[in-house]
Amino acid sequence: MTSEDLAFCLDTNAVVVRRTMAGLRDAGIVQSGRGHGGGWHFARPLADISLLDIYNALGEPIVFQIGPATEMPGCAVEQSVNRVIGDALKDAEAILMARFAATTLADLAADFRMAAQHCRADTG
Repeated sequence: MTSEDLAFCLDTNAVVVRRTMAGLRDAGIVQSGRGHGGGWHFARPLADISLLDIYNALGEPIVFQIGPATEMPGCAVEQSVNRVIGDALKDAEAILMARFAATTLADLAADFRMAAQHCRADTG
């Protein structure tokens, strides 16, 4: 697919897609070709690309938007709550990263095919 095709599917700008795809290309996940029949394609089999590979290639974006408070850093209550929240978020992130490592693009493709079959069956 071209960057423009992907941008249309994702409802975003092609420049954003090209920037993202460049990170994936640098990590050896995708390749791009020019001219007729060009565009982006996977550089490796889907079974060899985990969600963790993609997460790492995209610069390890922040997973959780919540976190410890910093309004009163000297407050013992805030410090205690921050420790508990911080520990819970570290545990949750470790679980998520393990799931990312265990899930490949082939797994997602299989899930998509199954979901698409159900959609066709429901509308057919």
